Amino acid sequence: MLAIDPAASDDAVRAMVKRCRSDQHPEGELDERIVGFYESLRARYPDFPPYPDDPPWMSMPLDVGIDHVRMNMSFGQRSSPAIELVVDLAARSGLTIYDPQFDEVARPHR
Repeated sequence: MLAIDPAASDDAVRAMVKRCRSDQHPEGELDERIVGFYESLRARYPDFPPYPDDPPWMSMPLDVGIDHVRMNMSFGQRSSPAIELVVDLAARSGLTIYDPQFDEVARPHR
């Protein structure tokens, strides 16, 4: 989940993901879209103790920076409702989704 201009190119999105993965996070104020997204997401699927019995996350806590939230999803049916929520919250928050498994970029609807 990225707080990036929806008009940014796919290459710009990939460059931002690469920067975030290498822990080269920019300093500054948290993007309010990221804050709202993360708070709404973790209200339903916590990533801090007490953990849910069957979490959708492969690793916790989620990787959160001032401009992104990175999630490693579990495989199978248990992650499907979480994926639906992620897509819905991203659209409502105006955030861009990058799926590294398929190298796909999904931008918020305008």
